[in-house]
Amino acid sequence: ATVVGRAVPVRCTPGDNLAIHVGVTRARPGSVLVVDVGDLPEFGYWGEVLTTAAATAGIVGLVIDGCVRDVAALAAHGFPVFSSGIALTGATKHRAGTVGAPVTVGDAPVAAGDWVVGDVDGVVVVPAAAVTDVLAAARTRTATETGLFRDLRAGRTTIDLLALDPTPVEVTDPPD
Repeated sequence: ATVVGRAVPVRCTPGDNLAIHVGVTRARPGSVLVVDVGDLPEFGYWGEVLTTAAATAGIVGLVIDGCVRDVAALAAHGFPVFSSGIALTGATKHRAGTVGAPVTVGDAPVAAGDWVVGDVDGVVVVPAAAVTDVLAAARTRTATETGLFRDLRAGRTTIDLLALDPTPVEVTDPPD
């Protein structure tokens, strides 16, 4: 799964997912719901019903510091979900929460409009004010790595290319 979009922060009352249902109805197409479930992550706060509703609304993904359920159905939908676990027991749907107010998910602060980028390696939140600088740094790194890959394929070593000092490493050659 991969996801890129603007964050819609959601905070649930622990054990309840009403705020997520509200978030799905309020999020703009192209956005990513970023959900803080509080100190009871072991409920299935998200499943196939919310996936279907979110996809229909044009939401492009979910990042949740809590559990989801209906995993096979979520995979079949192809909707990007990044969760901290899986749980069968569903959440209640009647307690207060917030949509749009800042949250903390996975120790990362998230505000409305921040950018969320995720893939198989993980999820990162880029504050809206830092996007231009982060994109410039990413372009520089991509150009650098493209050159490294070209040089490695040409037979150069990482020791040479990165100007590494190999002398602290004790090397024992394998027997013939």
